[in-house]
Amino acid sequence: MSSENSVGVVAPQRAHFNEPLTLKSGARLPGFELVFETYGTLNAEHANAVLVCHALSGSHHVAGTYADDPESIGWWDNLVGPGKPLDTRKFFVVGVNNLGGCYGSTGPLSINPDTGKRFGADFPLVTVEDWVAAQARLADHLGIRTWAAVIGGSLGGMQAIEWSVQLPDRIRHAMVIASAPKLSAQNIAFNEVARQAIISDPDFHGGYYADHGVVPTTGLRLARMVGHITYLSDSQMAEKFGRQLRHGEHKFSYDVDFEIESYLRYQGNKFAGYFDANTYLMMTKALDYFDPAYGYEGQLAAALARARASFFVASFSTDWRFAPARSREIVFALLHNRLHVVYAEIECDAGHDSFLLADPHYHDLLRAYLENIAV
Repeated sequence: MSSENSVGVVAPQRAHFNEPLTLKSGARLPGFELVFETYGTLNAEHANAVLVCHALSGSHHVAGTYADDPESIGWWDNLVGPGKPLDTRKFFVVGVNNLGGCYGSTGPLSINPDTGKRFGADFPLVTVEDWVAAQARLADHLGIRTWAAVIGGSLGGMQAIEWSVQLPDRIRHAMVIASAPKLSAQNIAFNEVARQAIISDPDFHGGYYADHGVVPTTGLRLARMVGHITYLSDSQMAEKFGRQLRHGEHKFSYDVDFEIESYLRYQGNKFAGYFDANTYLMMTKALDYFDPAYGYEGQLAAALARARASFFVASFSTDWRFAPARSREIVFALLHNRLHVVYAEIECDAGHDSFLLADPHYHDLLRAYLENIAV
């Protein structure tokens, strides 16, 4: 990563909020903290701020590296930086670890002031609506009245949609990438299998595993393996792994025979080493619950009637988890409300994870849209 297009060494920041936050579930947090990072400079008019919303396993570390860990590169570093599509010479970019996350924001790993122990399963379920409400508090803290844009992929795109309807006067552009207006039954099913893998782990202890000094590693591994299968396309799996044998011959055992098995086990083991099980459960439930049309008799156009933002919507040809047809549902609902929308359906063989990659056509489209945002 060259110095010419990197934001360089960055450091996380922390904001504490004392005012209680009532969640959609009815639960109430007396106060909370959010960990975030910023890149670029907020202009005098405070008009150039862009919020980057992370997906299920993402974090506030969107771009750059850490002084004590130069290998820790931000998850969207290929997109954010000077001269990159989300150009930090123009925009002030904010990445935040959402409420309930496991990267420092208040969540299941935090200490419950009522018990002196980690919240664990006592941490309330939070939703996309709750994340937006908490992000609005952070915007206030930073002196940002209106976002020039809110951008995200997958679950991050859902947050951009929610910003447009929950706080329509505080967002000028919503950039919704590889996302959907709600999960299909199949997607909810995948999430439930992943949750059951965690909950069924003997080390889960009803979500209070921290009190027992253990982690439900096996469940987390399986959950990530299931999820990872859905993030890749069949063509990408075939190209990268095919039916390649790990040892060049059949071992006639239940150990690793095929390279794809080795890859999935590696991804599962790595994930279980850093992600929190209760956060994973909560994040997948937030995905399941998201449905702006729920209170509008299932009519997405009615739900989006409050939106005032201009939209950039993008999908990827091989994304079968959030297929292009789901993005087109969003586009049609926006057009019904005569909102300005740019839609791109991008040919890319990487499946759902395409939104994380530096595909040239994809990045050119993002760059062109972002260059036309006035700040």
